[in-house]
Amino acid sequence: MAAIGSLPTHMKVLYITTLHRTGGWLAEAFASDSASQIVLEEVVGVTAGLARLRDEVFDAVLVSHEPGVLDALDLVEGLRGGGNDEPVILLGSDSVQQVDALCYEVGADDYCCVAETTVRGLLWKFARSIERHQLVRENRRLVQAERQRLQQEHHEAERLLDQQRALIDDLETLGGEKKSASQSAADADGALEDCLAKTATAGADACIELPASLVSHYDELLRTYVIMGAGNLKAEMTELAKLLADWGISAQRAMQLHVYVLEDLVKGLGNRSARHVMNRADLLVLEVMGHLADGYRQLYHERRDPPRQLFLPGFLEFDPAACHLPLYQPSV
Repeated sequence: MAAIGSLPTHMKVLYITTLHRTGGWLAEAFASDSASQIVLEEVVGVTAGLARLRDEVFDAVLVSHEPGVLDALDLVEGLRGGGNDEPVILLGSDSVQQVDALCYEVGADDYCCVAETTVRGLLWKFARSIERHQLVRENRRLVQAERQRLQQEHHEAERLLDQQRALIDDLETLGGEKKSASQSAADADGALEDCLAKTATAGADACIELPASLVSHYDELLRTYVIMGAGNLKAEMTELAKLLADWGISAQRAMQLHVYVLEDLVKGLGNRSARHVMNRADLLVLEVMGHLADGYRQLYHERRDPPRQLFLPGFLEFDPAACHLPLYQPSV
């Protein structure tokens, strides 16, 4: 591949012509200009030209345009319709103003009038056409690779969502075991176990049963978190964890809420990348679980410690045994 903006040092060109205009003169013209080495292969007729294109690859194709004998416009239209994307330049006797628009409409790269074109000018037309087609192919490959990458990212996002749903099922099983144990226990911690497990056995649609305001709030928080990242929403995260703890939302229900909102967000991405969203969402749910655990820890200590009578300052320091004053004895 030649450098951008320069003539290729070597080009292999197929010349499709008729018996009225053979290419001996064209080969001599190319040989007279040493700017680029042209290997010119000449065939007569459309059938022979199609056969050569089927069997071999050329850098460019030059077609003699002779209406009534060889209609190059029809030939190019057929080539493009059949999937051929090699650079094609038409060469004829008509002026450029009469043919160039029709040339571009059928998919040809350029048109040259024999009486108005120089050898160097034709070489540059070849170079520009080859360069354009190379860039088009490269762009097509990049677009396809990007499409495959996005599809792979969405598949990966779906896989991670499936794993999180499986985690919710595990939490549901664990929550059910905790609930059974709390019902059979007779110690002082039974009430706390009931509080933590009372919502842990909700079904797969439990997130929909949560208050709509909570779902909407979490959706806004997730979208903001995706943009701003960790460490910028500390106050909002603390408030959300306090809200979840006050409502008795279990870890399973919190995960259900997270997966429900995240799945809806990923579906709305369309053809955009899902990797950034999934990474930020993982950080968010980790931070939410940390705050939620801390909220339940505080709730546990509040319910575990019974209320106590606080003594006045200095009262606990007073020891009657250490005092030398005689005890009061009533008189007889």
